[in-house]
Amino acid sequence: MTKAGNSLTEFTGRVLSVVRRIPPGRVATYGDVAMLAGRPGAARAVGNIMRTSHVPGLPYHRVVAAGGRLGGYGGNELLKRDRLIAEGILFSGRRIRQFETVSIVAEPRISGTRTHARTGRTRRTAAATATRPTVRKSAGKKR
Repeated sequence: MTKAGNSLTEFTGRVLSVVRRIPPGRVATYGDVAMLAGRPGAARAVGNIMRTSHVPGLPYHRVVAAGGRLGGYGGNELLKRDRLIAEGILFSGRRIRQFETVSIVAEPRISGTRTHARTGRTRRTAAATATRPTVRKSAGKKR
C-alpha cells in the first residue's frame, strides 16, 4: 500500500521488488532501479516512489543518485551515509568511493563517451571525436 492507501501500481511493485533485492554492501542508482523495473529513464519516478512508499524492512538507503552521490533520504543524508558505511561502503566527501565496484549495475565507461539517460545508447562526445589543434610557440614577439 502507498502512503495514501491506494493499491500499488505495477511499476511501483516492480521498483520495490528491485530495491528489496539489493544486497548489503552494494548500491543501485535511481536510474538503475528504473531500468531493472522495466522503465529506463524513469529515475525521477523511482525517487518519488521511494519518497512516498513506507514499506518496512526495505533497504531504501542502498539506492543512490547517479555517479555515486548520496541523493535524498527523507532529508537525512547523514543517516543514509552512516547506514552505507556500516555495510562497508566507503566515501570520499559526498560520493561513494570506487562506485563501480559496489554498484549492482555499473558498467565500465569508455573514456570520451556519454550514455543517453532515456535510451541508454552510448555516443562519443565532441571531445573524443575532435582532433587537437597543433600549438606552435613563436620564437619571437608578435609583429
